[in-house]
Amino acid sequence: MLLLLGGFLILMLLGVPVAIAMAASSLLYILVSGVTPDVTLAQRMIAGVESFPLLAVPFFILAGNLMNIAGVTGRIYKFAVALVGWMRGGLGHVNIIGSVIFSGMSGTAIADAAGLGTIEIKAMKDHGYSTEFSVGVTAASATLGPIIPPSLPFVIYGMMANVSIGALFLGGVIPGIVMTLLMMATVTYFAHKNKWGSDTPFSWPQLGSAGLEIAIVLAFPMAIWLMVLAGMSVNMAVVIGLGTLLIIDWYFDFSAVMALMAPVILIGGMTLGWFTPTEAAVAAVIWSLFLGLVRYRTMTFRTVAKATFDTIETTASVLFIVTAASIFAWLLTVSQAAQMLSDWMLSITHNKWVFLALANVLILFVGCFIDTTAAITILVPILLPIVLKLGIDPIHFGLIMTLNLMIGLLHPPLGMVLFVLARVAKLSVERTTVAILPWLVPLMLALIAITYIPDLTLWLPKYMGLSK
Repeated sequence: MLLLLGGFLILMLLGVPVAIAMAASSLLYILVSGVTPDVTLAQRMIAGVESFPLLAVPFFILAGNLMNIAGVTGRIYKFAVALVGWMRGGLGHVNIIGSVIFSGMSGTAIADAAGLGTIEIKAMKDHGYSTEFSVGVTAASATLGPIIPPSLPFVIYGMMANVSIGALFLGGVIPGIVMTLLMMATVTYFAHKNKWGSDTPFSWPQLGSAGLEIAIVLAFPMAIWLMVLAGMSVNMAVVIGLGTLLIIDWYFDFSAVMALMAPVILIGGMTLGWFTPTEAAVAAVIWSLFLGLVRYRTMTFRTVAKATFDTIETTASVLFIVTAASIFAWLLTVSQAAQMLSDWMLSITHNKWVFLALANVLILFVGCFIDTTAAITILVPILLPIVLKLGIDPIHFGLIMTLNLMIGLLHPPLGMVLFVLARVAKLSVERTTVAILPWLVPLMLALIAITYIPDLTLWLPKYMGLSK
């Protein structure tokens, strides 16, 4: 265990990329211990990415990239301004609502920070907000990306823990709402403290238009249900509903109706059994292409090609981490390191609530040093047996793990959201870190609520019949 973990930590401290550090320490352990033939390294690494759920990774990444180049981010921002821009600290609320909507399409915190963050930070600075406040609220709202479905970390966790990815997606809805409300309350606090006003004048027509867009999206599944009750087939009802929606959207040129429809289509399609959560990623790509090439006509084949190559690059790095982490996690199990760590934690407590507190500290610490994908791949084999032994629902634990790792993305030394926003805002990493600190309060409150009120996560999957 010391050789495996020690080698990994030393390489990390030397600045070696996390995937290479895991692969090298694994190879060193195999060569020195002789526990298995060295060819096992290649076999286990290949097996680590030979998984159907992992097909969702490149497609969700591609969907996020396509949404960015299709100009959907600008429409989402315009819609959010109409909805909440009139409130005190308006653009802070706009930032959060924009992230909620974009989360329903991208599935990653980094895509949210890099896509919407560029627009939001510039707009907030132009309206007189400090760069620090703009960066802080953008960083905090970016954590919503993997909590509100769809979510790449949920795909990885579901594969590792062998639990329903659809149930994980549904489990993130209510926690996402809780996080949104806590962040908006924080913006309200800063607005009153600094005596900020609104950023756009209150307008009934604008607010009514935004409310109408939400009402149209919410009415869509209700209309489908009524047509089915009237004797129409589900497929025909959906075709008629989408066709009517497209005509209405084209005629009135709404800002974000079609963008708001993305999570409705994905969750609705999974609920109706049209596609699995993995195939939902392909549906997200098709919807993105439809919006960019047909509805808004903002894409060109050149920009689609660029988004594709960006996706290939990002996917390669993510799956390299997965494949290196898979052999590392397997060796942790083979060497009994995972069992020893599990026994040590159980020697401290058999109370599941105390365990969850310790697990939060551990995952949050790991998330500050290791990439999200690698952290999930390493920690699930160690912690999941304890989770099951203590009677904790693995779907509930998946939300806890993901939120901890999202908070870790905001911290040095390896917080990717931190570095993305430092580059976008042209701030030093030190100033960006200080700007984010106040926003840890609502995030930690959300983490405590999600940890100790399991029904926040489990009620919706149980109601939809995807969890016991």
